[in-house]
Amino acid sequence: MNKKLIAIGFGLVAVLLLWSGVSIYPDWLWFENLGFSPVFWTMLLSKFGFGFIIWLFLILIISLNLYVAKRLHSGGGPGLGFKAADDYVAQIGLSGRALNSLLIAVILFASFYIASKGAHQWNLLLRYLYQQPFGSTDPIFNRDIGFYLFSLPIYLFVRDGLFVLFVAAGLVTMGWYLKNGALQIEGEFSQVEGAAPAFPKVKVAANVKKHLIFLAGIIVLLLAWSYHLKIYELLYSTQGPAFGASYTDVHIKILAYRVVMIVSLGFAAVVLFSAFKFSFKLLWLSAAIWFGVVLVFASLLPIMMQKFVVKPNELAKESPYISYNIDYTRKAYNLNRIKEVNFTVNNQLSAEDIKRHDATIQNIRIWDERPLLQTYRQIQTIRLYYDFNNVDVDRYFINGQYRQVMLSARELMIDQLPAQANTWVNRRLIYTHGYGLAASPVNEVTGEGLPRLFIKDLPPSFEPDLKIERPEIYYGEKTAAYVLVKTKTEEFDYPKGEKNVYTIYQGRGGVPIKSFFRRLLFAIEFLDPQILFTTYLSPESRIMYNRRIARRVGVIAPFLDYDADPYLVVSTGKLYWIQDAYTTSDMYPYSRRSYGRLKNKELNYIRNSVKVTVDAYNGDVVFYIIDEKDPIVKTYARIFPDLFKPFKEMPADLKKHIRYPKDLFKIQVDTYTKYHMEDVQVFYNQEDLWQIPDELYGDSRQEMEPYYIILKLPEEEKEEFLMMTPFTPSKKDNMIGWLAARSDLPNYGNLLVYKLPKEKLVYGPMQIEARVDQQTEISRELSLWGQRGSRVIRGNLLAIPLSDSFIYVEPVYLEAKQEQSESSPPGASQRGGRLVSAQKDTSRAAALPELKRVIVVFGDRLIMEENLDKALGRLLGGQMFPQQLASPSKAQTEDISNLGVLALEHYNKAKDYLRQGNWAEYGRELENLEKVLKEISSATKEKEE
Repeated sequence: MNKKLIAIGFGLVAVLLLWSGVSIYPDWLWFENLGFSPVFWTMLLSKFGFGFIIWLFLILIISLNLYVAKRLHSGGGPGLGFKAADDYVAQIGLSGRALNSLLIAVILFASFYIASKGAHQWNLLLRYLYQQPFGSTDPIFNRDIGFYLFSLPIYLFVRDGLFVLFVAAGLVTMGWYLKNGALQIEGEFSQVEGAAPAFPKVKVAANVKKHLIFLAGIIVLLLAWSYHLKIYELLYSTQGPAFGASYTDVHIKILAYRVVMIVSLGFAAVVLFSAFKFSFKLLWLSAAIWFGVVLVFASLLPIMMQKFVVKPNELAKESPYISYNIDYTRKAYNLNRIKEVNFTVNNQLSAEDIKRHDATIQNIRIWDERPLLQTYRQIQTIRLYYDFNNVDVDRYFINGQYRQVMLSARELMIDQLPAQANTWVNRRLIYTHGYGLAASPVNEVTGEGLPRLFIKDLPPSFEPDLKIERPEIYYGEKTAAYVLVKTKTEEFDYPKGEKNVYTIYQGRGGVPIKSFFRRLLFAIEFLDPQILFTTYLSPESRIMYNRRIARRVGVIAPFLDYDADPYLVVSTGKLYWIQDAYTTSDMYPYSRRSYGRLKNKELNYIRNSVKVTVDAYNGDVVFYIIDEKDPIVKTYARIFPDLFKPFKEMPADLKKHIRYPKDLFKIQVDTYTKYHMEDVQVFYNQEDLWQIPDELYGDSRQEMEPYYIILKLPEEEKEEFLMMTPFTPSKKDNMIGWLAARSDLPNYGNLLVYKLPKEKLVYGPMQIEARVDQQTEISRELSLWGQRGSRVIRGNLLAIPLSDSFIYVEPVYLEAKQEQSESSPPGASQRGGRLVSAQKDTSRAAALPELKRVIVVFGDRLIMEENLDKALGRLLGGQMFPQQLASPSKAQTEDISNLGVLALEHYNKAKDYLRQGNWAEYGRELENLEKVLKEISSATKEKEE
């Protein structure tokens, strides 16, 4: 049985090694195809090397202890008068050799498990070995910040790992002694009524006792080192009023931990000495002293200091440490680079102001991402197997004008194929890629309330400045499945009328799968035997996998954190994805931690150090370092010299489309609400706490999201693309300031906060929302729409700075509730393994949001109109677009007959609105009719005179 167990053990190890090899080779081919083979080998060797070191160290410790145990107990249990555990095991049918084999198997399994867990921390070791200094120090120990981000984490890992190793070694050793009878547990726990409980008795041989005491001495040594490290961990203390070491930590705990460390070293010496010359009295006396020192110095003394000295004088005692927290938190989140500007609000806009901000006004966003995404899905998916994941915001020069554009990739959703077409050939060989995109300006709307499209349809039609030569999307946000390209069958390219257009992939994406061996490996890798047996593959065939953008960049550089939303860019006729990458840490001293703002990750240091581009057709990935001063990315650049490129090597056209990342901005905004206060007393009392304002979306109140905008900043000469968000005071709704993050070069990454005068009321978003609700005419019209079975959606409210004023814009959408078609999928049939779709997908929900009104607020004026131009024209007294917004009476003053025609037109419109029950438009047409009649009267008088 012993030989069988050994054979089984070796067989399992062989299977694990073979499986690892099967997985490693395809991964290497994938990295090699992308030009990142050195990155792959660095990570692989580091992971396996670090895991092997942990495994070897654990095996050596256990083996050494078992060797010592065998030497100390060479005579066996019976020789010491104990009954060996082997005797009990024999009673259940296991021999001593079988028990030994089982013990070895358990040790090997546990060691492999522990080593595999530890191997995932390979990154800590490499960061430690290649660390770059920060050039700044902490305020308590005067150590470079790099010590806390690179050295301290590996020390803590080693400390915890050694505890695990020696505890595991101790347990294994005790198990061996128990097996051989040198350690014996007699009796069992019992409780007799009216008597004290009886506990089992432990009998230990003398040599065994010394061995276990020696192991205990090593653990006490580790405790001594642990208290040394705990001194540095005080910089992450949460005891004081601010994050970081407080008064008690600095004045008591540092000294207390040092005392405990010294006493622990002395106690460890006594324990180790007792292993060779046992003294029960000395050992227990030392243990009592050590326990008392830990209790008094590490627990009671800090509590007393905090309660009786610090609390009654907290501000005076904690002021220096609050100041450290403010300073280091601002540095960790780059808040110290925010330029503060006073923004004087006068609520006056002249014609010159309007002309100066013409590009801003022309790019005011009236399309929200959520309604626009629904609209894209209804009018641009074309077929049931296409979908849009989300809508991105960017800027382009179109017809010589700087335009803000919203765009979304048309990706292939293979799961939406009809059941009869959902074959392996269709899924893996034919339906391989999405096609094109939908794009529209942020501020234009058709007469039907739909967006005007710059890029649309299949094949794509586009504006000349948005030319697309490669609309295929093999790599995107929803491309999760693997596909095979350059096969003997053509791929579906795009639908054209009642037929489909087919193609053969011409790019370099994917791993060549030219040999039987590779086909076998990939069949095992994806657990798909069809890869091995299909006859469609040729020597030129390639397999594409890891196609989803987040997955693709994460596999290459798992040590970076990534923004939640990669965005699509049209550049030089091709489609690219830009993915923002971050270097983060939770070990920056004295910096306040942010919880859950980046994929539920805890952090207290973040930099947008890397921009990643992914070619949507070829899948090429390039990592560009945009923040060359960041010590963490400099460390990674030393570890992976073949991974990163300098930002200057990014193509010039792609540089025009980098933007400040939203996830980073939200983290900074959340932190800045508190850490804009630099005065210690103000910070301590939270006298000037800000908050992110709320807004109404639909019928619900929600936190306002930051938004991209084209804006001419005060004292700047031209418009630029930036992200901004307003602030309100805590628990109040008036606006107190706004933060802007610049995206255009050479000012990329610069942050500005514009502080509003506290003595003057500037309406905040919720106050504007309340004013809209209180406007009788608007409220009545919105209610009337809602009563007709339609859903009224009030979109995102934008606060737009113009000169020294604010204009607020809120779009209003109407979503008609239509019945869903019960027809089968449109004309889908399968011919020769290919799906032919004769018409659009009508089986989806037909909810189509239409932009019906735009609400604009300026100062005390609030207007709702059919479009933004009209609203701004009325709001600003006809100064906007006079050729479009001039009063109807002035447009037809050439003769009275034309005015009569115009009057009749307004009269007929008024009757139509009356029949519809649209009282607001009915009243507006009557006002227009009155103006025309007055013009007729005036013209008649002039003619008579």
